[in-house]
Amino acid sequence: MTDAPLRPPLPFAAALRDEAAGLAGAGLLRSVRAAPEGLTSFASNDYLGLARDCRVRAAAAAAAHEFGAGAGSSRLVAGTGGPVLRLEDALARFKGFPAALVFPTGYQAALGAITALVGPGDELFLDKLNHASLIDGARLSGARLHTWPHGRTERLRRLLERPAVGRRLIVTDGLFSMDGDLAPLPEIGGLAARFGAALMVDEAHATGCLGASGRGSAELLGCEQLVHVSMGTLSKALGAQGGFVAADLPVIEHLVNRARSFIYTTAPAPAVVGAALAALEIVGTEPARRARLASRASRLRAALAASGFDTGRSTSHIVPVILGDNESALSAAAFLAGRGFHCPAIRRPTVPEGTARLRLSVSSEHAERDIDALAAALVAWRASRG
Repeated sequence: MTDAPLRPPLPFAAALRDEAAGLAGAGLLRSVRAAPEGLTSFASNDYLGLARDCRVRAAAAAAAHEFGAGAGSSRLVAGTGGPVLRLEDALARFKGFPAALVFPTGYQAALGAITALVGPGDELFLDKLNHASLIDGARLSGARLHTWPHGRTERLRRLLERPAVGRRLIVTDGLFSMDGDLAPLPEIGGLAARFGAALMVDEAHATGCLGASGRGSAELLGCEQLVHVSMGTLSKALGAQGGFVAADLPVIEHLVNRARSFIYTTAPAPAVVGAALAALEIVGTEPARRARLASRASRLRAALAASGFDTGRSTSHIVPVILGDNESALSAAAFLAGRGFHCPAIRRPTVPEGTARLRLSVSSEHAERDIDALAAALVAWRASRG
């Protein structure tokens, strides 16, 4: 190995160091760390425990053995391997749509879908607490952006009553990733139908977890017929990696031709596709995992509420413990780590100023004793503060 070449210093390195110092002083500096070992994690979005399921891992290994470690190129250049087509067909059938398109990440699915469907001269309507990927896609689209206060459909109605400009697309999370509450999808879908807008729902945190079949929040709320475009992820409850969009065939064909984050990126690795296919089958055949997840989440919310903790409007397996200031959130996370739990602090810009929190992700594989011990540890942390 040759010696590394001498690199010139970045001309504005001092400014970056000053910015980092400012973040540190405000309790907002982040760093990439090794995953903690020996702790019970309430940080992972592996809600159904499928990332380590032996069947999912075996399917990933078999796909890598048969098709190689990587896809090698974008799908429109090298073509699409059979496993990806099978996955898209399975996802379309699972979601109840004619077609689906897989992206390497959920973030790319959001950016690709939004920027392909609307542009300058069109209108976008977003809940203010939508995921960053949806907000970034909206900004990149060039469409005129309207937001409504979280969950307040009356404001959305007033926005839609204004004269329409071009295409209209309403975009919302189905299950909100930091608050654990559901979007009022029946009301939003009704407004979309009334005012001639399309509705796109991000089911990333609900896919596999909510609804009788695990299709997500729209299934749970009984309003799937109002959703035009359903986005999801393979990297949370399905235990793999990637994202997808399900819709009518003309929509998917349009994304193939216009979604830059699909066109100009390498296809998902075969192992990822194999894992997702196996996980999707398990979701369909083992509803007990969803029931167990709901039970564990309900147990944790009840224990925290009984102890006086603020869990916001959570009704799901995402349970925030809203503490307010950054120092309290960091203190609680450190205390819990000492008690054997990995529960990272969440601060702005991920959540609004003054709502720093612990974001607890419940898994169907958490034991009831884990739930009870975590709630007791939080009570002990509060007592240690005097």
